[in-house]
Amino acid sequence: MAHVTSIGLDVHARSIKGCAFNPFTGEVERKTFGYEPAEVASWILSFEAPKAVYESGVTGFHLQRELASLGVDCVIGAVSKMDKPAADKRKKTDKRDAAFLARQLALGTVTEVHVPDPGCEAGHDVSRALDDARDEVTACKQRLSKFLLRYGHVYDEVNERGQRKSTWTKAHWEWIESIEMAEPAAQEALDYYIDRCKRAIDDKKTLEAKVKSHASEERWKEAVDALRCLKGVDVVTAFALVVETDGFSRFRNASAYSSWLGLTPSEHSSGEGRHRGGITKAGNKHLRKLLVEAAWHYASASRKEKARAKDQVVAPEVRRHAAKGVRRLVDRRADMLDGGKKSVVANCATARELACWIWAIGCMVEAA
Repeated sequence: MAHVTSIGLDVHARSIKGCAFNPFTGEVERKTFGYEPAEVASWILSFEAPKAVYESGVTGFHLQRELASLGVDCVIGAVSKMDKPAADKRKKTDKRDAAFLARQLALGTVTEVHVPDPGCEAGHDVSRALDDARDEVTACKQRLSKFLLRYGHVYDEVNERGQRKSTWTKAHWEWIESIEMAEPAAQEALDYYIDRCKRAIDDKKTLEAKVKSHASEERWKEAVDALRCLKGVDVVTAFALVVETDGFSRFRNASAYSSWLGLTPSEHSSGEGRHRGGITKAGNKHLRKLLVEAAWHYASASRKEKARAKDQVVAPEVRRHAAKGVRRLVDRRADMLDGGKKSVVANCATARELACWIWAIGCMVEAA
């Protein structure tokens, strides 16, 4: 049944501004609430055949789930797909935003955001927490190394072949811990940076173990094992791809999936001229980063099929398709480099094609 009353909700942490619009009668009604889903639902259900919408953002999916449980048809609109009139861009109030959303819903121009179930969102959150932990490790190492640099301490050890030794190894940590600062305050600062760095590394390892444990759960294992057949995709990356995508078959084709990731070329064409630029970056930033990192493996990978792990269970047809993908990606990467493409450009192109193979394998698993 088509809705009659369109309701826009401008949602904030402590308040919600509502605007109900009936396009058939032209009636408009407004109301302000605290963050009380039950009160909002009661007001919405007082209208004829209502449907509500609010913008995607930091408030997440909680309100939508609460309203749905109370019998309200509520969707979340993709804020990146909403085009406001130029005249309204310098006139922003909660009242105007709610009215704008109600009008867009009435016109049918709202692009709905996919709402994952709580279990999928939880997996998504633990995956992102691990990404934050990795960033924290990098930041802590940077602070420690630059603190030592300011005092003239630079790790410059070489091996017997004259090659400079790698940093953040056991030998490097022994060198760091052997340093003694002349001033007590400086020593206290060094001790803090060392301790913070080690804590961050331990936190990252703990989260990695938890993510791998969740990846082995029955709901995720089949798809995770299938995606691990592609080189550059380990358990952590595969789990992130599965929980963030929440159903590969909801995308009509591989191009739609790569577009959702922001891995398609930007374009500025008019008349007879056609100009393409870098990738749009208008999509899932977390997965795009993981795929770009994974694509670097194909710069030096062989065309051989990826070896299967002991705990990995994959259907033969999926393994064959993944092996075909590996060969294709290795060859395409080599052809682009031989053709004079910059390595970073070739890598982004490889990441886009890798996303297409991931979509295909994900769909195969879901169809099984």
